[in-house]
Amino acid sequence: MSRRDQLGQIFRFALVGGVNTGTFFGIYLLLHPWMPYFAAYSLAFVLAMIGSFFMNTYFTYRTRPTWKKFLLFPLTNVTNYVIQSAGLYALVTWAGMDTRIAPLVAAVVAIPFTFLLSRKILVPGAARAEEAQQVGAGASSRG
Repeated sequence: MSRRDQLGQIFRFALVGGVNTGTFFGIYLLLHPWMPYFAAYSLAFVLAMIGSFFMNTYFTYRTRPTWKKFLLFPLTNVTNYVIQSAGLYALVTWAGMDTRIAPLVAAVVAIPFTFLLSRKILVPGAARAEEAQQVGAGASSRG
């Protein structure tokens, strides 16, 4: 995969993240008047995660969705949550960052981890294929 293709994936991943955040918040606002806030939050989170799976599968990584990928995809959200939570704690407690800004910084720090994990789940063998391609390119440039 070329550098340009990788940058395209990262751009599409960020775009899907923005759409997904808007979708989550919109669903939450629609559900909130009809149910307790945490139930609305949870249902909106699950629905947005399902949407994120399909947007990332078809648009970001341009691969076919499978049940296996669908069942593994929530790991990206758990990872994102853990990294953001740890980052938030560290930024506020150890770095003294303002609690209004720290969540945004922690979210940005989590993006590469979430991207790599979602890519590993949604495009199995992508890293091995890239490695083989790089090894092959290196051999042909020497030969």
